Amino acid sequence: MNPKTRTRSRHPASFRRFTVPPALRKALVPAALAALGLAAWEDVPLPRLLKPWLAHAVETRSAQAPVAAAPTLPLEAASHEPSLMAAPRLVDEAAPAEARVDAPVAGDALALPHTHARRVDHVARAQGLRDLGDLSGAVTELRRALHDDPGATDALAQLGRTARLAGDTKLAIAAYARLGQVEASDAGALVQQARLLVSEGRFAEGVHVGEEALLRDPEDPEVYQVLGRAHLGANELASAILRFQQAVHLDPEHGHALNNLGFAYLRANDNARAVEVLTQAAALLPHVAYVQNNLGVACERLGRLEEARAAYSAATRLSPRYVQARVNAERVGRVARADPTGQVLPEPLPPVAP
Repeated sequence: MNPKTRTRSRHPASFRRFTVPPALRKALVPAALAALGLAAWEDVPLPRLLKPWLAHAVETRSAQAPVAAAPTLPLEAASHEPSLMAAPRLVDEAAPAEARVDAPVAGDALALPHTHARRVDHVARAQGLRDLGDLSGAVTELRRALHDDPGATDALAQLGRTARLAGDTKLAIAAYARLGQVEASDAGALVQQARLLVSEGRFAEGVHVGEEALLRDPEDPEVYQVLGRAHLGANELASAILRFQQAVHLDPEHGHALNNLGFAYLRANDNARAVEVLTQAAALLPHVAYVQNNLGVACERLGRLEEARAAYSAATRLSPRYVQARVNAERVGRVARADPTGQVLPEPLPPVAP
């Protein structure tokens, strides 16, 4: 046999098996196990060859990052309270992380629970539905937005406006109430809430909310305006007149506040002052029928029948379906024909302006 043939290896050198050095294997195996998550599955049955590696990984992890032992529970508590054990949780990708901190509590009247697989801009959806005239759909989308973020100011403001237009006054009141809590220094949401409370006949609550708004912004004439309406609804004439006067002082051209002040003067039978402020209101709001009607009432009470007739005629011309103004105009016409110097008391006054 050729000697050269005897010295030739059975396998080429390029196919020689690579063996990991023991020191390198000790360093790489725990890291690989930790990356694969095997170190967290100590109770899972593993192949026999992996068990020594797993034990070494656990020892290495404990030596590198020691942690304080968790307080142990009594055996009975541990066996009967499975909810105390840590469990993996799925994260809703559609809700921002900040919203999950303030998740809506059970019984939240504003939030509408829902689930979806991706992030959705419910506020933008609501705006589109509102533009299409679908107020109910817009309300639904805004309530879904509040499920994701209970303190979203834009969603709360839009829900207040949209729910009011949809006729759900209670939902609108709740939306403005929460908006007032979120925006703790702003009085606008409280003013809107108080207006809706007054429209619902909840005058005492309207006064309470209005007083809170007054503490936040004592320079806003709308605060005094809504407070005056709440007091007027509760038949507290002195307080109503004071609040309307304060509103007019802050904004002398506030036509609605002037009209309401004149109305309050009529309720207090102070007809001369009523004519004065209602004349100003009619000049500022020449196209508002109820202001003209109130002016007519004040003039009629003072025996100024021609001025009263002109005011009533203006009211009926501006609003042909304004029944009270038409009745007042007909009565003044009959009195003027029967007795040009006669004076009569007018019919009950129309509702106060919003």
